[in-house]
Amino acid sequence: MKFLVLIYGNPESRKVWDALSDEQKKEGMAGYAALHEALAARGELIASESLDDPATTKQVLIRDGLPMTTDGPFAEVKEQLAGFYLLDCDSLDRAVEIVGQIPEAPFSIVEVRPVRDLSAYT
Repeated sequence: MKFLVLIYGNPESRKVWDALSDEQKKEGMAGYAALHEALAARGELIASESLDDPATTKQVLIRDGLPMTTDGPFAEVKEQLAGFYLLDCDSLDRAVEIVGQIPEAPFSIVEVRPVRDLSAYT
């Protein structure tokens, strides 16, 4: 089964990260690298990316067949998408277990969402 793990940041979680020492930040990034390697070794990792600052976002709307863009994230909310994992693992329970290994999870919001199986439509 495939699951999308969405990691959200907010001003409070950004303050926690900014307050960490350089050594603590290195440890956090090493934790991400170790998780990436472990998931890849188990065949559970499809993709994983850290996203740039939400201020660099372009919102794209298609109107009358033409793209229109505006700056900034789509929603005016505190939480912004910071990164994601696309996993292929046995169950929702396993995906939730993996979330516990994400270094940012203790001070962020993490959502696990099953990927819809569209094979019945092809």
